[in-house]
Amino acid sequence: MIPTKVFLTKGVGVHKDKLASFEFALRNAGIEKCNLVYVSSIFPPKAKIISKEKGIQELNAGQITFCVMSRNETNEPSRRVSSSVGLAMPSDNTHYGYLSEHHSFGEKGEVAGEYAEDLAATMLATTLGVEFNADSAWSEREQVYKQSGHIFKTTNITASAEGDKDGHWTTVISAAVLLP
Repeated sequence: MIPTKVFLTKGVGVHKDKLASFEFALRNAGIEKCNLVYVSSIFPPKAKIISKEKGIQELNAGQITFCVMSRNETNEPSRRVSSSVGLAMPSDNTHYGYLSEHHSFGEKGEVAGEYAEDLAATMLATTLGVEFNADSAWSEREQVYKQSGHIFKTTNITASAEGDKDGHWTTVISAAVLLP
């Protein structure tokens, strides 16, 4: 089975119990009714990105659902947690792209998102033979990647939150959900 559609989603959950916090994050993301199976980082050839709303409509309760997910949690008051999934799609849609997961403590959502996006783009660029300076800043490499004509699009989905002030578990998730 090769997925033909992908949607990006994110969620945040807070609860005194760690597992319930994760459940609330899944609910917030709209994917709580599925049996999630984590897969690695390949964006399928010819797959199309669809909206979260359209993707959720295609899900059925109990469905085995493949996803690339990043998850992070804390019960430390005010501790920042972030989770991000980066995406890099090739210009040639018959070639596969990359999804990357990144989760961190202390990083703002924008920083975590750029890191995940950079990671996905770098993995794709290396498979396509795009030459670049690995030590240059993401903004510079992003331009090199896109000017090469090999990378069509990069983006990310990121959830970030501060730990609950009362010490309840705070969970953040970001996911790319793959649909048949």
